[in-house]
Amino acid sequence: MNTDPIPSWSTHEALRLLVDQLQHEPGSVVHRSSLEDRPLHGTTLFLARCTVETHFGPFDAYVFQDIIHKGYIIALAHGDISKAEQLHTRIHSSCVTSETLRGCDCDCVQQLEGALKVIGEKGNGILFYLMQEGRGVGYVAKARDRMVVQASLDQISTFEAYRAMGLRKDHRSYEDVADICYLLGIKAPFIVLTNNPDKIAAMTSHGLKVAGTEALEFEPSPFNAAYLSSKADSGHSLTQSNGPQVIRALPPEPVSPFKPHALPDAQRFIYAASYFLPVKPVDDEIVLPEERFHQLFGETKIESFMGGEAPLVLDYYVIRGNRLLVRIDPKNVARHKREHPGSPVSTLLTTPYWFRVHVYFDIVTSQEAVVLTYGKPLLYDVPVVRLQSESLFDRFPLVSIDNRNKFKRSVQEIVHYGVGAIFLLYFDGRGAGFGAYATDRMLTEEGESFSSDEAYRRLGVGYDSRDYDSIMRLLKHHFPPGKIQMVMNSPSSLVRKKEYSLALNDHGIDVHKWIFLDDSSLSE
Repeated sequence: MNTDPIPSWSTHEALRLLVDQLQHEPGSVVHRSSLEDRPLHGTTLFLARCTVETHFGPFDAYVFQDIIHKGYIIALAHGDISKAEQLHTRIHSSCVTSETLRGCDCDCVQQLEGALKVIGEKGNGILFYLMQEGRGVGYVAKARDRMVVQASLDQISTFEAYRAMGLRKDHRSYEDVADICYLLGIKAPFIVLTNNPDKIAAMTSHGLKVAGTEALEFEPSPFNAAYLSSKADSGHSLTQSNGPQVIRALPPEPVSPFKPHALPDAQRFIYAASYFLPVKPVDDEIVLPEERFHQLFGETKIESFMGGEAPLVLDYYVIRGNRLLVRIDPKNVARHKREHPGSPVSTLLTTPYWFRVHVYFDIVTSQEAVVLTYGKPLLYDVPVVRLQSESLFDRFPLVSIDNRNKFKRSVQEIVHYGVGAIFLLYFDGRGAGFGAYATDRMLTEEGESFSSDEAYRRLGVGYDSRDYDSIMRLLKHHFPPGKIQMVMNSPSSLVRKKEYSLALNDHGIDVHKWIFLDDSSLSE
């Protein structure tokens, strides 16, 4: 038997051939050999491609997942990204509170939509959407930060809270972005849309070419002024963060921080944080307690703001709980604010719905469970409840906003009644996951499937894989009597979701009234 070593050139040649068989070529996602091909580079796996229609033009959504930390990355490409001399880009970290829950205590959704607007206007570019909530620490830690900051009445900044919890100010990684650029065949340098110089340093450390930066800054509001100020103090290029004209808004009630603990009646859930989220009003409907209404309109009656060519108030009436619903014209109120600085009526522009956010860590799924509660139920109250399934695509400024409208309708129903909750389900694709949902979109767009039902059969998953049992446990925890009003899309959706009905019955939840949205829409 010949035991002579193989010549070194043969070893290198064999290794090169082996690597060629394993590795995908640059640009292999754009120029795939077949619909089943799933290119992988580094730790970044390509899952699906589909089209996303936004208010700023059509974008190609390339969906990836990191095979180590399992986070999704969405690359939204507009125009020709392979032959461009330079590309406007943004590396954007997810923010569920502003992009899904209509929270207005940060500027994340403004930066997301502002970046897509710039890219649309430039004609080509790409936005990388990374699931790196709270600068990479995840929503549990981010929520605990918000709890601590609110408990301090904004005397402690976000970054000080991070240090106190043993966190760095930034835990994000951009290695997946470099992998995606390889798989998409991007060679052009980037004009990065950011206010954060640390992000540029992190990008260049991964070999990404940066030709320059452009700022994305927006006027602070009373709800995000403290947060933007802390970002400026940490090195962000922000010029408006400490303006004297912005009066910071504080939560409606004191917030008391607590240590994480398991729920006694559902120990899979670790209660991690609770804080107040200012939610953007729906349809410009402002809700005022009776006392606040008389403070604003005690001396000058509200009717005096309803007449003329530019009325500030369009309508008002009493709703449940001795509260007043006031519908305003925001453009006219903004003009009034400029012309009459300090007018109390101008505060209607920045009067949100204050929801309390409860954040749990689910040790079974390793995901967060998020519950928004409104009001405090009394013995005779029947809370209005919505189980809201989220799609990541709905975080973008889409032309079709059906799911966003359902969320807004649900918020309206809860606020009008005065007591209720929204249980956010991270169950994209009816529980099958965002990868399955994006693949469904790809198969139907490519003509490989004629419907979502057929696409799901090809994926090998059922119509509805959501874990209703776990959600019902949280529902009973928040509303122990178990008597509720349930908001559903339509009677037909209830018929199809047999597991939903079974879970309600198994947990003894009495639906006193069904509120069907019937797919009706609201204006954005």
